[in-house]
Amino acid sequence: MTIWAHPDDDIIFANPTISDAIATGRCVRTVFVTAGDAGKGLDYVAARELGILRAYNAMRGKDGEWDAAEITLGTGMQVRRLVPKDDPRLSVLYLRLPDGNLTGEGFDATAHATLSKLYDGAAGTLAPVDGGPAVTRDQLIASVRELVSAFHPEGTLTHIPRGSAFAPGDHPDHSAVGTLIRDSLTFDAAVGPGIRYFVGYPSENLPANLEGAVLDTKVDTYRIYTQQDQVVRCADRSACLKTRKFGQWLQRSYPKAEADLQMG
Repeated sequence: MTIWAHPDDDIIFANPTISDAIATGRCVRTVFVTAGDAGKGLDYVAARELGILRAYNAMRGKDGEWDAAEITLGTGMQVRRLVPKDDPRLSVLYLRLPDGNLTGEGFDATAHATLSKLYDGAAGTLAPVDGGPAVTRDQLIASVRELVSAFHPEGTLTHIPRGSAFAPGDHPDHSAVGTLIRDSLTFDAAVGPGIRYFVGYPSENLPANLEGAVLDTKVDTYRIYTQQDQVVRCADRSACLKTRKFGQWLQRSYPKAEADLQMG
């Protein structure tokens, strides 16, 4: 199971771990907590979500349609779930909560509502950008636990949480999701030991550790995604690797276990 702030965090920071899991036939369930809307509205959200499905098709080596379903969890939270028609071992779930912006203060278009504000108690509820019912902090935590209970993951991949030595400089949404997962699941004996936290934006300051065919495959997966994302589109390998920041992140992937987080 993998849980991320925005559509594309998975393929930027956690590949080749995810692509390797798919290639070896493992079940992969990916959850995106925010819509990654950047204050641009539902058309941009839909484009990013389509890009992710095409990236996952590339990772599984097969084009194909995905079945969509709107699910209401036992907590009352609504989730949009996509599953390939021919491959039930994969699923992508979108919670569509508002993007918090690089500043952590959100966007005018979503009334500056953010995951961080919900988690820190500055906001009592947070409504998805698609008009779904607002959720409380407790509902969100319970929703994560409900999904984990349904999927029984052998491992869980997510962002670095707040307080880690690897957190400063990361996107506020990344840190909020990492904290949400750590707080919700660390003490679950069946799940906690399998959590891996992936270094986000600060990974650019660590040595590049991907190259050759592994890097080529990762970059191509990302390139396929970007054809739907007007903000970060890149035409080929060279262009993707020359994209400011993104090119550095693509050349790196650093998972951390709980003991490696260097919590302050």
